[in-house]
Amino acid sequence: MSDDALKPAWPTLIEKIRARTPARVLVERAGAGYRTATLLELREAHAAARDAVRTEFDLERDLGADFVRKWKLFLVSTRAANKDEYLLRPDLGRQLSPEGRNMIEERCAPGADFQIVIGDGLSVTAVRAQAPQLLRLIVKAARDRGWSVGQTFAVRHCRVGVMNAIGELLRPQVVVLLIGERPGLATAESLSAYMGFRPSTSHSDANRNLISNIHARGVPVEAAGTRILALAAQMIRCKLSGVELKEELPAAKWLEK
Repeated sequence: MSDDALKPAWPTLIEKIRARTPARVLVERAGAGYRTATLLELREAHAAARDAVRTEFDLERDLGADFVRKWKLFLVSTRAANKDEYLLRPDLGRQLSPEGRNMIEERCAPGADFQIVIGDGLSVTAVRAQAPQLLRLIVKAARDRGWSVGQTFAVRHCRVGVMNAIGELLRPQVVVLLIGERPGLATAESLSAYMGFRPSTSHSDANRNLISNIHARGVPVEAAGTRILALAAQMIRCKLSGVELKEELPAAKWLEK
């Protein structure tokens, strides 16, 4: 019997498990602690997560000047005056500033079928990595369906609840908020798409639907775009959103991998 045949299968199994998740599972140790390489990776991931949360959102720097001009994007703020206040006062991140409300009213036509908003949330890194490609996909797909698409804009110091204020202001059928998720030690590039049918100030989390973990090792951007459009179509057809609406997942090859 060859030496290869005598080798245990356990290392191969470990590699298969590691390939299925970005989590640091079954990592090797040096005594009671992590090995140097693992410890350095953890410190790097922690620094990336802190940077994702603390970075101030800048349209041209984070999305690109050409992209901003092409989509005529503009930036408004919530009532949170700075990042520290945003982190300490979530309620202020759910309310548009008076200047922001005025700018939206001036630049956005009300009553669209499909209104997209980009929010920094808790990860500017995620917005930078995922939002440009996802915006292109869902706008094209919405227009192909014959829907009217509102003027996209971005919100700094944004919490999910700002959807309600936007719904009251613009009265669209469906609002899609692309917002950076709270980063972890696996990735700081995870984006969420929160969706609501005719959101209003009376709505809560129970009235919203969510497609989360949009990133390279989670839900791919293409699959996320397909799900967003399918879910928006359900909302328009059923005239509701949230816990009363169950997402009908389309058949997709990525789900079988």
